[in-house]
Amino acid sequence: MNKTITKCLAGLAVLCAIGGVLPASAQDAPKPDTTAAVVTPVEAPATTAVMPAATTANVAAPAAAPAPVPQKGDTTWMFISTVLVILMTIPGLALFYGGLVRTKNMLSVLMQVFVVFALILVLWCIYGYSVAFTPGNAVIGGFDRALLSGIYDPAKGVFAYAATFSKGVVIPEFIYVAFQGTFAAITCCLIVGAFAERIKFAAVLAFMVLWFTFSYLPIAHMVWFWTGPDAITNAATLATETAKAGWLFQKGALDFAGGTVVHINAAVAGLMGAILIGKRVGYGREAMAPHSLTMTMIGASLLWVGWFGFNAGSALEAGDIAALAFINTLLATACATLSWVFGEWITKGKPSMLGAASGAVAGLVAITPAAGFVGPMGGLVIGLLAGIVCLWGVNGLKRLIGADDSLDVFGVHGVGGILGALLTGVFASPKLGGQGVFDYVANKASADYSIGGQVLTQLTAVGTTILWSAVVSFIAYKLVDVVIGLRVPEEEEREGLDITSHGESAYHS
Repeated sequence: MNKTITKCLAGLAVLCAIGGVLPASAQDAPKPDTTAAVVTPVEAPATTAVMPAATTANVAAPAAAPAPVPQKGDTTWMFISTVLVILMTIPGLALFYGGLVRTKNMLSVLMQVFVVFALILVLWCIYGYSVAFTPGNAVIGGFDRALLSGIYDPAKGVFAYAATFSKGVVIPEFIYVAFQGTFAAITCCLIVGAFAERIKFAAVLAFMVLWFTFSYLPIAHMVWFWTGPDAITNAATLATETAKAGWLFQKGALDFAGGTVVHINAAVAGLMGAILIGKRVGYGREAMAPHSLTMTMIGASLLWVGWFGFNAGSALEAGDIAALAFINTLLATACATLSWVFGEWITKGKPSMLGAASGAVAGLVAITPAAGFVGPMGGLVIGLLAGIVCLWGVNGLKRLIGADDSLDVFGVHGVGGILGALLTGVFASPKLGGQGVFDYVANKASADYSIGGQVLTQLTAVGTTILWSAVVSFIAYKLVDVVIGLRVPEEEEREGLDITSHGESAYHS
């Protein structure tokens, strides 16, 4: 019965996404901010040049400029980056989370991460990519790329391309679809850590369908969607193309690789789940120490390696900005590891392996929105602050909230994401070694950059993400609870989800 209900709920979510989220009139879009920085381009330019008609019978029109052709170096980098993001999820995130739970729940966490990753990739190719990354209105896209249609033309034998940050530079749209699909999948997998050890497997899948459809896709569209730089030649075309972009992109929000879209979005959903599902049986009275910090350290290491694809890959080109994102990811993570370890050493008397692994993840999270915008010294400061602030997030803030966020999803990803998003507005300033914002009319960095104004814009993006994710999550959890039920019975929770939910054990004596 539960299986039937789950299938119905999943089908309902897909139908709602296709039938209920229709593009509004383009006239409702806010006035574009002409200083908005580029984030994640998507709209593919034509794959073949169209020759203009002759102006007279005797005078031929000038030939159109050749259509841009993907460079194999950029394309290869995007293949590598996509594989790295897969690596950071399965096995990276799965092992990181798996080591943190008790032995009896190890496989349940691995199963949730693995299957959610697969589920979201399927939904992404069916409708998610189209809803997030095609024109619609300022909040949601359309269905031009549903079922990945239109990317390959079998009649002409040509493929579509996706724009990058540079005029005339493109990558195959299929690899862009795959790259962004891994982002959507890992975002949903992050949520699993907040309610680990006590949720029904069917409830996890049903919730993910709803949350992915109504939270991840709109936030991704609002923050990242634009049509690319190629059509921008003057102030008028800049205004026209910006008006087609997502709402937060129009505002000028900076999010290089997912501070809002990925980390804050997922962390709020996780925290809402921890609150609504309730605390684990025996929480605060029984020992719930991680069963294998060895696994957690391996997982954290794979996350660090994979994150180079996550951040540097978001440049979409194998060039200077990718190199900047790469060094920032390396440096900020190292700094956060050290600041967490020494902060823990000072406050608790001993440095721990768990603290080092958690500090590394905190640094990775905080540098994500800033990676391609700030200079290395800005990355250094962001990393140092992330370790200390997230250490407080999983201790002091967690006690203040009072929720059983099992694996500290909000304390690390929420707090780190908010910190990184706000500090991006500070350290992206050219006066502090950052990249500022790019003026595609003048084809150079804009001379105008206001730290205060940009931080306010970043705060708007953070607040929008928190509010949107919280509302969608609350409704989704309640719907799933009514139809399926969120939590396993107490006796099953005590025995462990490995046996009761999946009929197998991670370890045998």
